[in-house]
Amino acid sequence: MDLDGGSRRIVSGAFDGNIGNFVWAPDASAILFSGLHGTNNNLYRINLGSDSVEQITSSVGSLAPSSFSRDRAKMAYVFQDFDTPADIWVGLTDGTDAVRLTDVNPTITEEIVLGQGEVIRWESRDGTEIEGILMLPAEYQSGPLPLLLHIHGGPAGVFRNSFSASNHVWAGLGYAQLFPNVRGSSGYDDDLLRGNLYDIGSGDYEDLMTGVDELISRGIADPNKLGLRGWSYGGILGGWTITQTDRFKGASVGAMVSDWTSEYGPGFNHDVRLWYIGGTPWDNPDEWRERSALTHVANVTTPTLILHGINDRTDTEPQSMMFFQALKDQGKITRYIRFPREPHGFREPRHQRTRDVEEIRWIQKHVRNIEWTPWERAEKDEEKVVS
Repeated sequence: MDLDGGSRRIVSGAFDGNIGNFVWAPDASAILFSGLHGTNNNLYRINLGSDSVEQITSSVGSLAPSSFSRDRAKMAYVFQDFDTPADIWVGLTDGTDAVRLTDVNPTITEEIVLGQGEVIRWESRDGTEIEGILMLPAEYQSGPLPLLLHIHGGPAGVFRNSFSASNHVWAGLGYAQLFPNVRGSSGYDDDLLRGNLYDIGSGDYEDLMTGVDELISRGIADPNKLGLRGWSYGGILGGWTITQTDRFKGASVGAMVSDWTSEYGPGFNHDVRLWYIGGTPWDNPDEWRERSALTHVANVTTPTLILHGINDRTDTEPQSMMFFQALKDQGKITRYIRFPREPHGFREPRHQRTRDVEEIRWIQKHVRNIEWTPWERAEKDEEKVVS
């Protein structure tokens, strides 16, 4: 685009994925950008003479450039993958001569046994190919395991080839884990990204179920030991899922929306609700009710842990309270933990720990019938009170 706003054109149309940071080439003939394609992030170049896109680096993982030398020959970037924590690197922009500058978590590789991560694909109910990540315990060789299904937020979030300490904790506890990039996820083409418009809880739900079915058919997942967890839209779709099936023995849903109509005004994502459901509560009321987990809450048989920050303005806290109260009034197995001061993403370390501990405790108990005791931590007695 010219500085006066004229001669505008889209130059990234040849790239099916998600574009992050970008910078001009020194001679203005190209644009370098950080791009997520599938589960991997790399450096790409758009050649402005032809609007063609060229992949420059070929990392299997998440290589995220953040700064370039004046001549664009060198870059500083963060790299991580399934079993490599994030560190800062420098090197040439073609990915060679890489030097790691930091080693923030040396004990991760020196003292901790990590799980095994890999990318898998399966066919959903309507024939759409879905990609996801499978993580297995370090010593796994064969046989069915308890399965934990993770559901990402967004809805346009994505599971990528990056490091997550909590995922390795679950692997260490003996779980197979599935992270599906359901329709609506970023990092893929526009058809998949737009695949859940006016259809939330339908195609994306089927993507989840067929992914679970795939792991059962491979002999990896025990069909009688299934659990799920999700946050934000993951909590929304997770809450919806347990109203549609009784196959899960335990669920943890956080920062959910259970009733779209009552969230129409209070939540920040006003326009998102219009895109993913369609219309408004007054001109399309049946659809807004039908797409709400609260409408179908009588179907729930899964023991459900509900988590929410009291100061959440993205998905407001009363949404979880309504779902909890509806479950409780029917005598369902449920627990609700409200966290003071917390917004949509928790900030206080003691609350983060409590959330993680209570999730593990709940899933262990209801999926595997294990009364789990959390690990001890070194701290003063008076610091153990969560408030």
